[in-house]
Amino acid sequence: MCVYTEDRWEDILAAVASVRAQSLPALETLLVVDHNQTLLERLTKEYKETEGVRVLANAGPRGLSAGRNTGIAASSGEIIAFLDDDAVAERDWLRHFAAAYEDPQVMAVGGRTMPVWASGRRPVWFPEEFDWVVGCTYKGLPPGRARVRNVLGGNASFRRTAFDAAGGFATGIGRDGDKRPLGCEETELCIRLSRARPDAILLIDDRAVIHHRVPAGREQFRYFRTRTYAEGLSKALVARSVGAGKGLESERRYTTRVLPAGVARGLRDALLARPGGAGRAGAIVAGVAAAAGGYVLGSVRARRGGATFSVAEIGGSTDGEGAGV
Repeated sequence: MCVYTEDRWEDILAAVASVRAQSLPALETLLVVDHNQTLLERLTKEYKETEGVRVLANAGPRGLSAGRNTGIAASSGEIIAFLDDDAVAERDWLRHFAAAYEDPQVMAVGGRTMPVWASGRRPVWFPEEFDWVVGCTYKGLPPGRARVRNVLGGNASFRRTAFDAAGGFATGIGRDGDKRPLGCEETELCIRLSRARPDAILLIDDRAVIHHRVPAGREQFRYFRTRTYAEGLSKALVARSVGAGKGLESERRYTTRVLPAGVARGLRDALLARPGGAGRAGAIVAGVAAAAGGYVLGSVRARRGGATFSVAEIGGSTDGEGAGV
């Protein structure tokens, strides 16, 4: 679990408590603090007498990718799971992850992330097709347990040998504290993993559920527009790393099938005078336009050498059994 701000103190405590209450106990819970000495000291004090919980400082550059790489290197489990610091996992979360790894070809398993809106309910204009904007499972992903190109990083697990084969998360793609809300570092890693291990199976299991808090600021259209634009920038970096063919494979189906159907539903709801229909249709169109703009600008920057990223090799222990979170 990567953490970076004291503003999420209560969320962090709740997230750790949800892991410690799992029906399949975690071998260890690692909290990686991203260049925040005050938070590091506070968490160290909070958990110094709690067995199985370790607090670490991010050993790499500032950002989510380096924090995850620090946790991977320090962990000792055969399966390494990731949980957002503002989410809580349901009791059988790790059990469902672990069951999928009975197949030795499974290299990664993601779960279902449900939004917990600060206002108490989904904004009427916010389309379910864009729930990825707030870090949640979106309409268009396959139900049940299904093969996917990539898992979503805030609710995911990997076999340790996946990192031996593909390396760690790339720095320079994902989140970096309070800067622009970039993403896609898990997408780039999963594509790289599939290339390194063509026999690898990557799954999502919608029974592995977490509940992700959505603060009030992220319920606003301004954040929606900023996040979709940033996604375009991130996708340009992914395409640069792995090629546009694989880098945009899932996105093509999403934009040609899932989103048009969402626009149609929104317009139908508007004609039937149902609340938010026109807003949802408009938000889908605006989101696509913002992401496309970000992708074009990101591609230009990448060609000019204005964007750089690197893939870390992961060291650390390979002993032990169980799930390291």
